[in-house]
Amino acid sequence: MTRLLLAPLLVALSTAALAQEAPNPLAPSPTWDALAPDILKGAVPVPAGEALALQAPTRAEDAATVPIHLVQPESAPWVQDLTLVIDENPSPVAAEITFGESMMPLDFELRVRINQYSDVRAIARTETGEALMAGAFVKASGGCSAPASSSDALAGMGEMRLREFGLAEDGRREAQVMIRHPQFSGLQRDQVTQLWIPAHFIDRLEVRQGDEMLFTMTGGISISENPVFRFRYTDNGAPGFQVRAVDTEGNVFEQTLPKTPPA
Repeated sequence: MTRLLLAPLLVALSTAALAQEAPNPLAPSPTWDALAPDILKGAVPVPAGEALALQAPTRAEDAATVPIHLVQPESAPWVQDLTLVIDENPSPVAAEITFGESMMPLDFELRVRINQYSDVRAIARTETGEALMAGAFVKASGGCSAPASSSDALAGMGEMRLREFGLAEDGRREAQVMIRHPQFSGLQRDQVTQLWIPAHFIDRLEVRQGDEMLFTMTGGISISENPVFRFRYTDNGAPGFQVRAVDTEGNVFEQTLPKTPPA
């Protein structure tokens, strides 16, 4: 009998502990209160609910490459613009992304750096002008100052690759675009000289299929080294993706990545 009484109590205590361990990213915080006026510019976002989910690991395996997955159900409104914010990063706005209609409903993943335990939030503007907010709390630290994964991080800079995953369960195609770039944050040291490495990252990216825009991104230091973007899209029959990236040193990288023809 005692065991039967203790079981629900233990469940309740565990649930309470988990709630304390995983803060609600949509709740007010001193950091967000300070950031919000500049980021929202007068918009008043509402919790996205089922219209948009931001999925992220509760505890990141690698703070320098944390996967952020943005997902919508089939009936969700078209997200035209989205701002990705990592509250506690030195530069909180990780990316501003515009999505074409062929990307709807959104199923989009990218990798970011997280410098310390932080709320990560997506502020989305839909085709109706409504502002939505989704978020997650991620335990990670040191991502923005983590050294490059290779001793020659500049080797092959600008090279691009396409990986295709065929048809997703919703009938759309799924692809992954990979770009080789060190994405220096300005917070890393050269492992030999111990001098600071100047910031050097892709700040503008465009991905199209034929003449149709799939997405554009204005990025900052929070986008991970060798950026990877995985997404679902409605195929318009174009033979490939046109990818154009511009970095903060003025380098322009352009490449056409041929698609595999549909079976």
